[in-house]
Amino acid sequence: MTTQAVRLFRKMDGLFAVYKPQGVHWKHVRDSIESNLLKALNSCPPPAPQRAVQFQLLSRGDNSSSKDLVLSPSMVPTLADHPLVTGPQFHKVHVGVGHRLDAFSSGVLVLGVGKGNGVLEHLCKSHVTRDYTLEGEFGKATDNFTYTGRVIEKTTYDHVTLDKLERVLAMIQGANQKALITYSQVDLSTQEAYELAVRGLLYPHGKSPPILTGLRCIHFNPPHFTLEVQCVNETQKYLRKLIHEVGLELRTSAVCSVVRRTRDGPFKVENALTRQHWTADSIIQAIAHFSKTTRKIRKSEMYRQTAAQSNSSVEVQEQTRSPTEQIN
Repeated sequence: MTTQAVRLFRKMDGLFAVYKPQGVHWKHVRDSIESNLLKALNSCPPPAPQRAVQFQLLSRGDNSSSKDLVLSPSMVPTLADHPLVTGPQFHKVHVGVGHRLDAFSSGVLVLGVGKGNGVLEHLCKSHVTRDYTLEGEFGKATDNFTYTGRVIEKTTYDHVTLDKLERVLAMIQGANQKALITYSQVDLSTQEAYELAVRGLLYPHGKSPPILTGLRCIHFNPPHFTLEVQCVNETQKYLRKLIHEVGLELRTSAVCSVVRRTRDGPFKVENALTRQHWTADSIIQAIAHFSKTTRKIRKSEMYRQTAAQSNSSVEVQEQTRSPTEQIN
């Protein structure tokens, strides 16, 4: 008979997303969630203790002076399975982390529990795009491209206009679009390449540098401005450096004040659990909410592996053909 803790543990199987606050390391987020899940499992009421037959020696009759003894059977609980004897039922709950965020950044962080850790690896290997909101400030440059770094330069920014900023962003996006086509390894003269480009489904194959698939300004109030970025294979350091390069193209300088991830593939910020909801009940609800997404990721990986195996078998057959067959 399964216990309440075991039934609860079986529900902790899948993917979910949390909102990582700025200034908090991703390891602290993972450890906090692991601790909360472990406490919830071990706080479940233990199963009813097993009972055993115990024989007690009793005197015969009501006369206390009687020396005759009898054995009286009775049912008593056994203590071998008591939590104070065996200790907690669960000692470890492994929570995996997807595309990580550094301590300076905030936003959507995808985690996996149970078999979801395997699906999490497939998600990291896939070429899903991620959305970020970057907040910058014109007029100064620092040694690490953030507003907390050591200031190494101060510049004027009165000449910067929204029109100039948008032209620079269009130039950067155009350069990244060329890089995306180069690393996608698709023949651009085919109809398939045209349809993929129109639908925005081109993505780099294998390893590639960070590539921006979308870039626009959503707020401009000098010296402050906000960019919305869609990208793949990025790092948060690259995004902060992007703000610095935008400032250089505008003949000024700029630092990044906020890096916030708003989407990681199918996981959006509105579905991410905030810190007060990093509880077992909320996490189980989030896992159930993303169950269809988890199955789609698993199926897409199985399809990719099947296609790769079929392609390798075709290559082997081509290599093993005789020279006469190849000429014919």
